[in-house]
Amino acid sequence: MLLSLKWLHELTPFTVSVEDLAHKLTMLGLEVEEIQNPFAELESVVVGHVLTCEPHPDADTLSVCSVDLGGGVQPTIVCGAPNVAAGQKVAVAPVGTTLPGDFKIKKAKIRGQRSEGMICSEKELGLGEGADGIMVLDADLEPGTSLIEALDLETTVFDIGITPNRADCLSVLGVAREVAAAYDLPLHIPQGDTTPYEGESSLDIDLEISDGRLCPLYQAMGIEQITLKPSPAWMRYRLLAVGQRPINNIVDITNYVLLEQGQPLHAFDRDRLEGDRIQVAPAEEGQTITTLDGQERALQAGELLIWDAAKPVALAGVMGGANSEMQTGSSRVLLECAVFHPGTIRKTARRLALSSESSYRFERGVDQPGSSRAMYRAAALMAEYGAGRIVKGVASSEPLPWEPVRLPFRPERTKRFLALDVDDSFCFQTLTGLGCVVETADPSVWQVDVPSYRLDLEREVDLTEEIARVYGMDQIPASLPRVSKSLESDALRDTHFDFLQQLKTWASGLGLNEAVNYSFVGANDLNCLGLPENDRLFVCNPLSAEQDTMRSALAPGLLQTLRHNLGQGNTTLRLFEIAHTFHADPHSETTAEEIPRLALMLTGRRHEQGWPYPDEELDYTDIKGLVEHLVAWLGQRPEFTLQEGHSYLEPCVRVSVGEQEVGIIGRVNDEVARAYRAKSDVWLAELDIPVLESFAADHEVVFRDLPKFPPVHRDMTVIVPPGVKLQSILDTVRSAQEQLLQDMLLVDIYQPEDSDEQKFTLRLTYRHPKKTLKDKEVDKVHTRLGEYLLSQLPVRFS
Repeated sequence: MLLSLKWLHELTPFTVSVEDLAHKLTMLGLEVEEIQNPFAELESVVVGHVLTCEPHPDADTLSVCSVDLGGGVQPTIVCGAPNVAAGQKVAVAPVGTTLPGDFKIKKAKIRGQRSEGMICSEKELGLGEGADGIMVLDADLEPGTSLIEALDLETTVFDIGITPNRADCLSVLGVAREVAAAYDLPLHIPQGDTTPYEGESSLDIDLEISDGRLCPLYQAMGIEQITLKPSPAWMRYRLLAVGQRPINNIVDITNYVLLEQGQPLHAFDRDRLEGDRIQVAPAEEGQTITTLDGQERALQAGELLIWDAAKPVALAGVMGGANSEMQTGSSRVLLECAVFHPGTIRKTARRLALSSESSYRFERGVDQPGSSRAMYRAAALMAEYGAGRIVKGVASSEPLPWEPVRLPFRPERTKRFLALDVDDSFCFQTLTGLGCVVETADPSVWQVDVPSYRLDLEREVDLTEEIARVYGMDQIPASLPRVSKSLESDALRDTHFDFLQQLKTWASGLGLNEAVNYSFVGANDLNCLGLPENDRLFVCNPLSAEQDTMRSALAPGLLQTLRHNLGQGNTTLRLFEIAHTFHADPHSETTAEEIPRLALMLTGRRHEQGWPYPDEELDYTDIKGLVEHLVAWLGQRPEFTLQEGHSYLEPCVRVSVGEQEVGIIGRVNDEVARAYRAKSDVWLAELDIPVLESFAADHEVVFRDLPKFPPVHRDMTVIVPPGVKLQSILDTVRSAQEQLLQDMLLVDIYQPEDSDEQKFTLRLTYRHPKKTLKDKEVDKVHTRLGEYLLSQLPVRFS
């Protein structure tokens, strides 16, 4: 939000420096993100006095002027404006000035006459749309005076980041309350004199609200005999300083009061409304309305409209209708002031991608009791600057009156909560300074009435937060709480978050780097991977065409990460990502099913470059080894089965444990790999986290004494015919259930050139828990295992 400091000073007379005020607001939670000078381009523009004005000898539409700029400077300026005349005070841009639009003023000869500057119009200065003549200033101004000083233009504007919970600070008045409370200053709340014209006219409007939850309050006032014209200069300049484009006096006043008091208002042309009736009711499915920007918008059932007796005239809380806007010749205004349900306005504005200053405030909530003050203020300004008269009476309907909020506040609890010894007097002064009414009859539990504009104060802890905020978060000393934990409580940790942290620890411990990608991907990415369209969720208002769909797999995001890294020269990647995938589910309340997934991606070299590491690329054994290690770490033994016909993995292997499917692993096929500029094989694995978590829940970790006696190793080389897998050999040896066998490890694979048989060398480890084994004992068991293996599988020993 842009905040004019001159405007702020009118409401509370602060005297601190700009830097001190910016720091104070930031410490109060209203972060000043930038300090701007909105009229910085006019700093060189000065007041000039036109001494002489003669017709140009060689041009009928030009004048040659001698202008006094003060200090004895009297340049000659050629001017083409029809209204320039001797004796005027004008705005002059001297040579060297750069006007808005990057227009640089240089010395020039125009039809043979020297010109050393420019006499400016409002449009050339960025102060209005008037381009048919120069800007004529007050005759009392001294030549050489800065135009910024002469027009009292704003020189300092804060760009403040307002958090969603602080809707009360989306106005000059809201920030003024904070400043007044922080520096113990008086607060001036602008009011409006709404004494009606003593005539025969009176406001005779019937109001009908279909659902009080959607519109708790609707009010309207009438102003007649107005004249539509430009706003006064001070108002136009103030609106320009905070980024608002002036339109006309009536529209500008509604914008001015919105920025001043935070209450959106709308001015209808009373003569374009049919009947003496205003309705607030939802739209019907497929109904359309043309808004003030000239766009016809199709509506959905339930979106809120303002109707006259025959037609919709505004999209409630978002934008008015083109069929009821003020136009040249309008003379009667119906001024609307309402309160709408924030969620309804938010949904409509987001769906239509139609954000406005009004919807921005209605989405966060407005001050229902304070809305009348804003309406009276706007009506008084319209009567004053539109030469109009206020009609007697106010049309009002409040089906859902505002209910005051009373909260308990315990000073001692606040002190314990903040670990801060603050005086009760400081707490009392802070709460009353923020607009609360505090009753201290019971010293231990105060009763606090929350002001209507502080919609964020809902619980006692919110009041405690206010104490901390005003005291200064940066002033509260660091104090670590005492936490008592036992080994039993630590052992009972089994939350989903804990499991995800364990997965991240496992992955990083194996040298993988975590990738964090957007949940949004492009439909083109999903098409490239051949993922089904009926499983997709599309984003209604995407940030870009590359982020128009929720990801239904983690592969697209990781492949985009791969493409980015390859573009930066990083050709070896070992990545993991833990995130949700999103799938269409019409039976879900949100129409979406979210599934947490773990993805692994490997590509590039297996070892560091250079001697003594071999020049090898990562392959299937690496990705399979990671998955195997993970499942084994969770106490299970995975099975790997070749899967045919996968859309982007070739080959693709299905990972399962018993009948439970864990996920898939495989190599990204060449066509997809080329699309992401991969030069080496890319290996991917995607695993279901809920399945992995179920393994962890069933896996009991027990403590065993460390072995006290040494192991004995024996090698066994098995000649294996085609079709016999290594896994079947390992399973067969384990099935013998020899008590002394502790571990098995494949140490070598050899395949002779003239044979289709392979030789597997296994290293078996034997150990006894209570004694040192002798060679005879080990040889006996080792021979028995070999004989058992020969009896179960078609293998032989070399």
